[in-house]
Amino acid sequence: MPERYTDTILKYLAERSYQPLKPRQLARRIGVDEEDYGTFRDAVRQLEEQGRVVLGNKNAVTLPRMGDTVIGTYRPNPRGFGFVIPEDPNAHGDLFIPPNANGTAMTGDEVRAKVIKRGRRDGEDAYEGRIVEVIHRATNRFVGILETAGDMHFVNPEGKRFTQPIVIRDVGGQAGPILGTKVAVEIVDYNAKGDLPVGVIVEELGEPGELDVETDAVIMAYGLPDAFSDEALDEARQAVRSFNRLDLDDPSRLDHRREDISDQTIITIDPPDARDYDDAISIDYDGKSGVWTLGVHIADVSHFVPDGSVLDEEARQRGTSVYFPRRVVPMLPEILSNGVCSLQEYQKRFVKSVYIRYGDDGEVIDSRFAESIIQSARRLTYRQAQDIIDGRTAGGGGSYGGGRHSAGYGKKVVKAIRWMHELARRIEKRREANGMLHLDLPAVELILDDAGKVVDAEPEDQSYTHTIIEMFMVEANEAVARRMAKEDRNILRRVHPDPDKTENKDLQAFISACGHKLPKQMDRHAIQALLDSVKGRPESYAVNLAILKTFQQAEYSPMKIGHFALASSDYCHFTSPIRRYADLTVHRTVARFCRGELEHEPPEDISELTRLGEALSACDRRADDAADELREVLVLQLLESKQGEVFDGVITGVAKFGMFVQWPKYLIDGLVRFDDLGNETFDVDAKQGVVRGKDTGQTVRLGDRLNVQVASVDVARRQLDLVPTKKTTGKNGTSSGGKSKKSKKSNKGRKGKSGNKSGGQRKGGKGGKSGKSNKSRKGRKKT
Repeated sequence: MPERYTDTILKYLAERSYQPLKPRQLARRIGVDEEDYGTFRDAVRQLEEQGRVVLGNKNAVTLPRMGDTVIGTYRPNPRGFGFVIPEDPNAHGDLFIPPNANGTAMTGDEVRAKVIKRGRRDGEDAYEGRIVEVIHRATNRFVGILETAGDMHFVNPEGKRFTQPIVIRDVGGQAGPILGTKVAVEIVDYNAKGDLPVGVIVEELGEPGELDVETDAVIMAYGLPDAFSDEALDEARQAVRSFNRLDLDDPSRLDHRREDISDQTIITIDPPDARDYDDAISIDYDGKSGVWTLGVHIADVSHFVPDGSVLDEEARQRGTSVYFPRRVVPMLPEILSNGVCSLQEYQKRFVKSVYIRYGDDGEVIDSRFAESIIQSARRLTYRQAQDIIDGRTAGGGGSYGGGRHSAGYGKKVVKAIRWMHELARRIEKRREANGMLHLDLPAVELILDDAGKVVDAEPEDQSYTHTIIEMFMVEANEAVARRMAKEDRNILRRVHPDPDKTENKDLQAFISACGHKLPKQMDRHAIQALLDSVKGRPESYAVNLAILKTFQQAEYSPMKIGHFALASSDYCHFTSPIRRYADLTVHRTVARFCRGELEHEPPEDISELTRLGEALSACDRRADDAADELREVLVLQLLESKQGEVFDGVITGVAKFGMFVQWPKYLIDGLVRFDDLGNETFDVDAKQGVVRGKDTGQTVRLGDRLNVQVASVDVARRQLDLVPTKKTTGKNGTSSGGKSKKSKKSNKGRKGKSGNKSGGQRKGGKGGKSGKSNKSRKGRKKT
């Protein structure tokens, strides 16, 4: 049926890096088999008849031009502007919505926007929009503090998504919530005529400021599914009972063949407060042949979560686990995620194993896959593993938590860790030579007291063992994607498109303003050479940040378009099925491959995978946004006690109304408004991140340091206001001040993507793997 390719074609054409292709070329890029080309060609013709694609010059397939109105999903940026992601893609991509043009639209709302042409830019028509109708609300629940004004009760919603007070007509009398408590409200009437919206209180959350209350508030505000249904819990319990009845000492009695490698030295390396362990490592080295054998063993979640079950459906709706300080909203019930799926020390567990053989130069020789039974010989933290590498242990000593097995690491464990270090160095060197990117951006860990209040922050652990695990996970993910491509199977890949040419032009202009040059044909090697050249220099942060902002966001898709930051032609997520549904889908395909079942199965529905990828990418963004917001709340609570404090900040963004300045210790951005800078007027070039005083000619730009003072903190509005001190200096000692006469262009760039420094997969992730770690990698791309 042609429909199976519809969503995938539109998705591919909507990529910012897409260049017009003829139908057959397009089919090859998408990964359509030759025998399916006729169906694909029918899909293109059908889309053309519907006016959703255009066959233009030389029969090249493109999207139609922007119409007078656009219907799509609204995605705001914290800096005031936003975008409408069209329901039907067009040749111009997402529609930019300038500040104050979003009406009452909020994150995720389905909206109708009027399109306004704004001249031409870089040889193409430029558009922006104004939202004229909210067709469907993504959420009608909000959280805030119950207040009164005269006889009226109301709740001011927290955060930036909805700012109108919500009138509460019935608070429930004496049995209702107490004034000043935090409550959840559901809007029943938005009063489009201009009156305030009306809502009802659906839950009393508790005293503002307490960690549990603030966490509950964020969970409810983002609509995160917290409790599992009774049916899902029953299925999870049954899966555990079935596993416990198995005789794991006799694998021949299992339903299908598993390799029993429980006697091998297999190790987990995780944060000290991790709860679930979904990956373990084994390693061997043949000194005669110079061949390394890496084993990456991943919890076999697919054994416990049958496709199409209630448990599977709820995991799919969640998409990912969400990690908060001291709490996690899991994708799977904890009886699985922290129990039989978790690769706990000395416990036999089911895994999917990926074995990769390497030459002494770190080049891949081959790989194989198996379903296995393992028993973790040792649980190590990153720092314990680093101690072994650094020779701070002689094979004994060190413990993560006491117990009869904690007296020593043992010679086999020590040898394995040191071999891991040697192999990871070789892999990293090879990947860097192939163009893998390393961004040098800060990361901190928040320190909480017993009451859950942030009391301090410190730089995150920089042990090389983080990179060891990162390299091994990336290699396993790539090996799986490579094998599935060889088998002509469509899976959910993790794709990261190349930066688009417009962004590259803007980057080159900015880099030139910083005193550096980039070649016109910018590739990964040119980017990394630039990053290396600025390392340790004053402009390093600015350059790293500017490069990050040119990157598109990694997402899930069946399309074979590769992963730019990892320099990988084919990549997927396989190594975290406990906390990511995308990985679970890949595990099911690998299971069928291991059992020889794939060759008898029909091809996967690409359009269905495309829709699933879009849904899981949205879940991913929701999880990140929720974790980021709670982190921001906790830091702002601390900063309430620091009003008047002075610090050297870093300019991270420029908009027509002011500059965003980051406090490096806490990685939180505050706003310096131009209206607060006295009498001078400014030229503001938000695109290049430059502000120039018209009278003095003095300039500050993205990445410059600015000495500022905390002026005010508004936790409810998630707002930190800053003012420059007299010691306001940029990297060159230039000073600024004066009143803004906003000129030039507003910031139309997208919010910086987040993730880790190499574009790889670093365990512990945002918020920590256990939900207890409070690491913040704000501004780092997530891949």
